[in-house]
Amino acid sequence: MDIPRESNRKRIIIRRTLQIVFSIAVIGAISAWLSQLEEAAPTVQRALVWAEEVKRGDMLREVRGPGSLAPIDIRWISPSTSGRVEKLPILPGTPVTPDTIIAELSNPQVELDAESAKLQVKSAESRYAAMKVQLENDLLNLETAAARVEADYAEAELRAQSETELAKDGLISELQLKVSTVRVEELKKLKAIEQKRLKVQRELAKTQLDVLQSEIEQAKALSGLREELVGALKVRAGFNGILEQRLVEVGQQVSASDNLAKVSDPTKLKAVLQIDQNQVREVIKGQLVRIDLRSSVLKGHVERIDPAVLEGTVNVDVTIDDPLPQGARPDQRLDGTIEIERLTNVLYTGRPYFAQQDSVISLFKLTDDSSGAIRIPVKLGRLSVGSVEIVEGLKEGDRIILNDMSDWDDSDRINLR
Repeated sequence: MDIPRESNRKRIIIRRTLQIVFSIAVIGAISAWLSQLEEAAPTVQRALVWAEEVKRGDMLREVRGPGSLAPIDIRWISPSTSGRVEKLPILPGTPVTPDTIIAELSNPQVELDAESAKLQVKSAESRYAAMKVQLENDLLNLETAAARVEADYAEAELRAQSETELAKDGLISELQLKVSTVRVEELKKLKAIEQKRLKVQRELAKTQLDVLQSEIEQAKALSGLREELVGALKVRAGFNGILEQRLVEVGQQVSASDNLAKVSDPTKLKAVLQIDQNQVREVIKGQLVRIDLRSSVLKGHVERIDPAVLEGTVNVDVTIDDPLPQGARPDQRLDGTIEIERLTNVLYTGRPYFAQQDSVISLFKLTDDSSGAIRIPVKLGRLSVGSVEIVEGLKEGDRIILNDMSDWDDSDRINLR
């Protein structure tokens, strides 16, 4: 039997230990060397890159927003009284005139009030006629009495004149002459009183008849109003245009404050743009606007800027200067571009993704051979819809990538293929 030598075993252990130590040292050295190498640049397909050249010249600043055509002249049709909808004679899209009936309502109370008002007119006229007859009769009685007194006065005056002559000849006594004279004076005063009573009665009669006449006029005015309310149960357009919208159905109960329909003039339209609230601060009245109706592009100018913000946008009314194309109608969708200002002799390029005015962003600039791109910081100036002013970081002729490169935020260089 062979007995292994102890010295051989020790040599084997030492040799293996040295081999392990050497392998660990080699691996550590290789790892350290690899850690010093730069990471390989990622490769991006050239077809996915949108690049544009930096230019110098005039830059037109614009803001853009969607919108629609809207009528300038709009009338909401509402009834003058409440009622039940009985008929809706015409459909939306039908041309209307001021006398076109939009809806027919029914209201028994309104009709009853109209009949009652007619009866009040007749009652007032009857009272006037009765009072007139009565006053005329009273005046006749007073005129008769006044005529009788005047006749008595004339007779007494003649008698007094006759007795004066007889008294001169001593044919009648002085006492009898004095009685005749007193009688004349008495009838003279009585005549004046009767004339005054007659005058007062005439004035009183006129006043009483005027009061009754005013009651007749008031009753007629009320009756006319009631009749107008009956006529208003047939609701008319009152406007030349087109029935744009019906807001009620047959059988529906409506009040005087309810809108029944919308009528507009389709020949007079404006554009209403929805501009982002952060961009509208530079929009002012009178600025030029291009209105894209898909089929044609029209010129216009800013007319009004709504003071309110609705869902992050502000409505801007635009007056259309060019003739509207055939077929243009309310609510037609469009795009509008407002010219803010024209910058002269500035460095500019296309607007990069996520660009903000007066900010510093990092962009990929194409290398001279366009085989790749490197990331550089760029200071931006004023923005437009599709362009941006370059303040620092680029020069004329440089080409930069404009589309979203957020997938390569960890890379300072990319390769293009």
